Amino acid sequence: MKLSAPIFRLKRKAKAIARQEKIPLISALDRIACSEGFANWGLLASSYRRNGPEDSLLRELQPGQMLLLAARPGQGKTVLGLQLGFDAAKRGDRSFFLSSECSAQDVRSALAFGGRTKEKSERFETVLTDSLNADAVVEVLSNAPEGAIGVIDYLQILDQMRTAPELSAQIRTLKRFAKTRRVRLVFLSQIHRSFDPTVKDVPDWSDIRLPNPLDLSLFDKGCFLHEGEMAIRTN
Repeated sequence: MKLSAPIFRLKRKAKAIARQEKIPLISALDRIACSEGFANWGLLASSYRRNGPEDSLLRELQPGQMLLLAARPGQGKTVLGLQLGFDAAKRGDRSFFLSSECSAQDVRSALAFGGRTKEKSERFETVLTDSLNADAVVEVLSNAPEGAIGVIDYLQILDQMRTAPELSAQIRTLKRFAKTRRVRLVFLSQIHRSFDPTVKDVPDWSDIRLPNPLDLSLFDKGCFLHEGEMAIRTN
């Protein structure tokens, strides 16, 4: 069944309803699902993710590779990153979501958006820290098996700790680590405000916001989102 709007817009609408009517978010999500012809949000989300974007990304990303997942705010990159890690774990891979931006409630809400409220996986771990840098990522994944996934929220935050090496050095360190340990790294990334959707439908490498220089060829692939559209670009 075709949805009336991209799923991230439906989620945004549910958030607004929950806030305005002071009802639980899951109740607002279920209301939206009913308007789309589903009995509840779990069924809508399950239908959506049978061929959802996380499936494409999991197929695209091979052990030892790094992927950039980039979008403007509000386009669903954090939700997609979490769901990517969670679904990888459900398929048997070890996965981690590392963030200095999300709270535990943010993580629960994002997973609920994807219909994963009743699911659990011991292979999926969230690491919420105020000190997110390359060394922290390496420490968390140091004993992870081949094929494990680390989702890092987000690229630009690695550039904000004055005590950490410059961003380019950190990414090179993580590139070597990914190749040596055969793990997969996904970096959420901001898109520059100058991105103009009237010029191109989806951002590309030239739209990545970089306060300091970084060789983007260090990333094997990029996934770019905007208004429900997704483009996967190989570097």
